Amino acid sequence: MKYVDEYRDPELIKATAREITALVEKSGRLFRIMEVCGGHTHSIYRFGLEQLLPPAIELIHGPGCPVCILPMERVDEGMAIAADKRVILTAYGDMMRVPGHQGSALQLKARGLDIRMVYSPLDALKLAQINPEREVVFFAIGFETTAPATALTVLKARELGLTNFTAFVNHVTVIPPMRAVLDDPKLQLDGFIGPGHVATVIGASSYEEIVRDYKKPVIVSGFEPLDIMQSILMLLRQLSAGEARLENQYSRVVPFAANPVASQVLAEVFELRDSFEWRGLGSIANSAVKLREAFSQYDAEVRFAHLLAAYHRQFELSSGPSTAAHEAPCGDVLKGLMKPKSCPFFGKECSPENPVGALMVSSEGACAAYYNYARDKQTVITNGN
Repeated sequence: MKYVDEYRDPELIKATAREITALVEKSGRLFRIMEVCGGHTHSIYRFGLEQLLPPAIELIHGPGCPVCILPMERVDEGMAIAADKRVILTAYGDMMRVPGHQGSALQLKARGLDIRMVYSPLDALKLAQINPEREVVFFAIGFETTAPATALTVLKARELGLTNFTAFVNHVTVIPPMRAVLDDPKLQLDGFIGPGHVATVIGASSYEEIVRDYKKPVIVSGFEPLDIMQSILMLLRQLSAGEARLENQYSRVVPFAANPVASQVLAEVFELRDSFEWRGLGSIANSAVKLREAFSQYDAEVRFAHLLAAYHRQFELSSGPSTAAHEAPCGDVLKGLMKPKSCPFFGKECSPENPVGALMVSSEGACAAYYNYARDKQTVITNGN
């Protein structure tokens, strides 16, 4: 595709880097920028972009990886449901490897639980159709990007009259954790690189409240290396001029307004939770969704409430067995208070092959990005590799 070649062109990327360096040298100050999405972190280290940036720019890796921010207790709840012999638990591939207190879904599958990887919630729905004697549960996870697919699948289940399909909903929203980060006095930020794929659903306009309430600039960015470098340059131009505005670098894909079809289906199927626990950030109000009461028959938390209650009773009695994952400082990395390489587990007990913390599981996790691309500090910007 032509635009991919353009947005990975080494000369354009390096020219943008020179503009960034000139602005930084002229300002004589430090800039602390958070890329909210793990997809941006992945691109930054895959393409060696941090090596083109002057030391006065510090990139902070934010809480924009849905697998990484899920607390262990939610993983445990999913596994408690899967322990029922009637249940087929389905999940995306990266979710299969997230550790809970008793192990990951992949490890528990090896111990005999019927847990299967799917590529979409519709795959789970098909399993429910061909296994009418089983209870098929979809472990739904993701920001607003993936939530519409779950909502549409629930609507399809109702249309088909299926009674053996439910969703264990862990969908989260992007604006509340950005507010939580800004409200933390220990973390001082100058601006954000905002997730472009989320904005295809909620619209670039959704980030305006961050600019309005915190006077911090937000650049909605694409994921190619030139996208990210252009977004950093746009941020620096604003900061150097003392401005704080919302800009859409990813205008070739992202509209200003929310997607009306996705917004309608989300509003029909989901409602906000009062609060939701985020790994490293604690409980954040209105930061996640659940199924509306009208769809309670498709809600795994309702159908399997007895199993979840039994899990919580047992967890309280055991006080949660101590594991290395408890001690891994994933929360500090998610909040930008620690770099992955500062973690005592990084590259030792914790690696992509044997993840101790959630940030090493997903390809969007900051620790996985560092492990795969940043250990040798070799620039890897090319036209497509």
